[in-house]
Amino acid sequence: MTELKVEILKNYSELELVYNDFRSRATSDYNFELEPLDFNDFVSSLQKELIKCLVLKENDVQVAFLVYTTMISEAIELNIIHSLNMEKFVDRSNYLLREFLNLTSDLRKHKIVCYPMLGRQQELINIAANLGFKFVGIAVLRFMMYGTNSVEILKMAEAKEFPNNYKVISWDEEYFDDAVKIVHEGFETSSDALFDPRFKTLDGTLDILNKITKNVYAEFLPQATSVLLHDDNPVGFCFMNLTGGEFANIPIVSIKKEHQGKGLSSILLKHSMEKIINMSRSTHRNISEVNTCTETDNFQALRMYRNAGFKEDYSYTQSYLPIE
Repeated sequence: MTELKVEILKNYSELELVYNDFRSRATSDYNFELEPLDFNDFVSSLQKELIKCLVLKENDVQVAFLVYTTMISEAIELNIIHSLNMEKFVDRSNYLLREFLNLTSDLRKHKIVCYPMLGRQQELINIAANLGFKFVGIAVLRFMMYGTNSVEILKMAEAKEFPNNYKVISWDEEYFDDAVKIVHEGFETSSDALFDPRFKTLDGTLDILNKITKNVYAEFLPQATSVLLHDDNPVGFCFMNLTGGEFANIPIVSIKKEHQGKGLSSILLKHSMEKIINMSRSTHRNISEVNTCTETDNFQALRMYRNAGFKEDYSYTQSYLPIE
């Protein structure tokens, strides 16, 4: 008879085999963009309490784990669930997920749970649905610098007539407070706010933009971050950062409501993309792609990115568990 037990990870060395099995599958089974932390750095993050880990034991042998963090003040972020050799993946994940919800029951009275179900984790959708999770479809799009016709498509993108009194410039720190207000206005009722409730408040949006512009999430690229001005007042932003030294990412595009519907988002995007292309060709940076995400049913955004040379790579389910 198999004895199952979930506990907070204490004996780090016993998990090394299971963790390294996860690392070997991070790209193929979980669609990770970058290689996860090596085991020593993973343990260091646990010891610093940057992340937390639950382990599932079968007959006192560690066979699966779940990692989460509470560093986002308004949410508990579930990062990964993995089973050794992907064996009994659904059953073991079900056991871990239920114990995780029991353990965090007090926290969940004032925090949502957000869980990006990347790769094989989409096999857990039925389990998550039965536990009360809600879902948003996310499309991942890529603009490849080499080996595709993305650059040519961007060059041929129809140049929209620039309305009077508008211009686009690169980021300056003086626009930070305006960016907080404009991004908050654009995202507070969006599906993004369902799984990242920081967007619902000005203070939460300030935290997000602080982390973008202060290199917490990735390296911020001010020269490729575009600001839309109307009569010299900021009314829109397209942020750009860099992960792993070669993967540019667009985390946020937002324009004030009264300036929408004029094709200005496409102009902002093209300005940022042209800056990235110039950076990749005229500096030592070897930027191989630009990637971004949007909801699978946001057809306007999908069309904008396609017209700029982006191609959809894959989609995944972003799940979230509302506050009880």
